[in-house]
Amino acid sequence: MELTASTISLPAIEPRWAHRARADPHLLADIAGAVRGPFHVLNPAPFTENLAAFSDALITAGVSGQVYFGKKANRSGCWLTGCAEADAGVDVASVPELVHALGCGVRGEDLVVTGAAKSDELLWLAARHRCLLAVDALDELERVVTVARAVARSNVAVRILLRVLPEINPHSRFGFSATELERALERCVQERDRVRMEGFSFHLNGYEVAPRAALAAQLVDRCVAARARGLVANSVSIGGGFAVSYLDSATWQRFNADYRDSWFHGGKTFNQFYPYHQSPTGADMLSEILACRVDDDDASSLAAKFARTGTRLLLEPGRALLDGSGFTAFPVQGFKELGDYGIVTVAGLSASISEQWKGSEYLPDPMLWPTATDDSVTGSSLRSGDSVNACVGGASCLEYDMLTWRKVPFPRAPRYGDLLIYPNTAGYQMDKNETRFHQLPLPARVVVSYDGGRFHWRLDERP
Repeated sequence: MELTASTISLPAIEPRWAHRARADPHLLADIAGAVRGPFHVLNPAPFTENLAAFSDALITAGVSGQVYFGKKANRSGCWLTGCAEADAGVDVASVPELVHALGCGVRGEDLVVTGAAKSDELLWLAARHRCLLAVDALDELERVVTVARAVARSNVAVRILLRVLPEINPHSRFGFSATELERALERCVQERDRVRMEGFSFHLNGYEVAPRAALAAQLVDRCVAARARGLVANSVSIGGGFAVSYLDSATWQRFNADYRDSWFHGGKTFNQFYPYHQSPTGADMLSEILACRVDDDDASSLAAKFARTGTRLLLEPGRALLDGSGFTAFPVQGFKELGDYGIVTVAGLSASISEQWKGSEYLPDPMLWPTATDDSVTGSSLRSGDSVNACVGGASCLEYDMLTWRKVPFPRAPRYGDLLIYPNTAGYQMDKNETRFHQLPLPARVVVSYDGGRFHWRLDERP
C-alpha cells in the first residue's frame, strides 16, 4: 500500500561537502557503527569561510573591527580552534565557556563576555585575562569596579562595554535605559583609571538591516561624546542576529502560500516559524548594514561614519558563521503505519533539534540514508520501493517528543538501522536543549574533513 496523504517537500539548501558525505559509501556507516547512536557531523571548513567573509566585509567597507563567534550557538571545540587560527574573537557567557575558549587557544583579549548578571568568578576571570566585558546593569558595574580594584596592576584596567537597551525592544531585560546609561557613564569617568570603558553594545531581535544601522549610528555619536569626557569609547558592538537561509525562495514562498494544518501529525498547529528563507544573509547582511545612509545632513553611510570618527565595529554572529557547517544523524528504530501516513521512531530525542522545544518546528526535510535498498520491508504492507509520508518521533515515552510533526515525503519506508539526516543543524539546533533524559547518551560529535579525495573523521577533542 502506498501512502498518499497530501504534504509538501522542503529540501534544504546544502553545501557540496554534505552531498558528498551522504554519497560516500563508507563514511556514515562507519561513524554509525562506531558511535552506536545519534551523532552530529561537524565540518570546520565552511565555518572558516564564513568567518573570512565577515572579516572581508569589514575590510571592503573600510571599517576597523572584530568578529566574535557567538559560542552559545554551538559548544563544540572545533570552531574555537578555527577562531584561534584566524585571530578571531569568541563571545562567551559563562566560566566554562571562557575556560573552553582559552583552552582551545583563543587569547583573553579576543574574548567578549556577554550575558546577564555575571558571577563574581566570571568577572574576576575575565579581568585577569583582559577580556572585554559587556556590562548590563548598574549593580554589575559596581561589581566590576570592585573586581578592578582587586586585580589592579600597573597601566592595566578592566575592559568594558556598556550595553544599551534599544528603544525598539523596550521590554528586553537586557541593557541600560537612557537614565541608567548616564549614571553608568558618570561612574566610568570616576573610575577611568581602573575601568576602561571601550564603548557600547546592543542586540536587536529579528533580522532587519535598517534598525541595526540606525542604532549603531546613534552609538557612534555616543562614543564621540564619551571621548570628550575622557573615556576611551572607541567601539560599538552590534551583536548578532545575522540571517541564514535554509530553503530557497520558491520553496519557502510555496510553503507559506499553501500551508495546511493537515500537513502535521496529530492536529498539531504552530503560531510561528523561523524565516527559513531570508535576504540578505550572513556577511552580505553586514555589508548592507554598513552601506545604510545614516546622517541626513551629508547622506553618508554607516561605514563612513565609523571610519570618519575612528570607531571600531564589533559583531557577534553565531548561526551565520555555522551556516552549512554540520548536520545531525539519527538511527531509525522503527516505522509504524498510521493509515495514509507513517511515524518513524529514531534513537535520540527531539531536544537535539532545538526548534521543537521552542514551540516551533524545524522545517527543512530530514533525508533518509541510504535512499534506496533492494531488501524487502518485513512486517509492513509496503513494498520496498513505495514512497511514504511520515512524521518523526523520538525514543522517549513522551507524546510530544517529536523531531518532526510534519508528514515528510520519503522515497521508501524507513527501516531499523537506516539513518535520518537533518541538514544544516550546526547553528543552535544541535545542543541548545540537549538532555540525558532516560539516561540516553548525548549525540556524539564527529569532526570531518575532506582531503586527498576522501573524508577523514574523528571525535571532537574538546566538546
